[in-house]
Amino acid sequence: MNGNTVSAAGGMAPRPSAPPDAPGSPGYQKAIETAIEKVQERIRAASERAGRDPATIELLAVTKFHPVEAVVAAYTAGLRSFGENRVQEAEAKRMVLADSLKGARYHLLGHLQSNKARKAIGLFDCVQSVDSEAIIMELDKRAAALEKTIDILFELHTGEESKSGFENQDMMYRAMETAAGLPWLRPRGLMTMAPYTGDSDIIRASFRSCAAAFKKAKMLFDFDSFDTLSMGMTNDLELAIEEGSTMVRVGTAIFGERTYT
Repeated sequence: MNGNTVSAAGGMAPRPSAPPDAPGSPGYQKAIETAIEKVQERIRAASERAGRDPATIELLAVTKFHPVEAVVAAYTAGLRSFGENRVQEAEAKRMVLADSLKGARYHLLGHLQSNKARKAIGLFDCVQSVDSEAIIMELDKRAAALEKTIDILFELHTGEESKSGFENQDMMYRAMETAAGLPWLRPRGLMTMAPYTGDSDIIRASFRSCAAAFKKAKMLFDFDSFDTLSMGMTNDLELAIEEGSTMVRVGTAIFGERTYT
């Protein structure tokens, strides 16, 4: 991958640099607030082009590989939804945060192994990366043990070869049939990742495929609150919104480049 993003016009634009001030400092807080305002403006502009209400699009802050101070800063700036890729990292942050961020909701974005399902149920409000019937059954079992209903999104593979997800819509719909009969799971919608490319046509095709599958799923199943189409990140959120996304997952444009550990 290079260090560029797809602009509203479909070209490549430089990625933002990381906030210069130390996490937890007033300067860091200000930098995060400014970055969020810029992302929200991008959401508003894309919504206007698509004839949509920007209030119908949720901004989820992707805090993976960023310190716990990043979560606090984004929360202080007004965000309430946060995404992590790894159970272990989320667990470490939650140990620090405990229940201090009232109203915050935590989403698992990365692939979930069955042996980590129990911890995931305790840590997250939503698992966006459901990609097999096996993990559906395991999540329901673990949720029942904790007596906690968990929101789930079905991840559809639409072109990002290195990522997980249901390989096709038929497999996903069969998994939905399974989920429909499980009492501790609440299907909320679909999630996908478009290919990382500067070709806006390829990106749009990915998002359109997921949006069509989302529409069909709503016709096939009578799920309550099946209202979430999680598509779009820092590099392609405008295209996702134009194709129907109701949730964009943004990390780099808010927190800068990640520190991998």
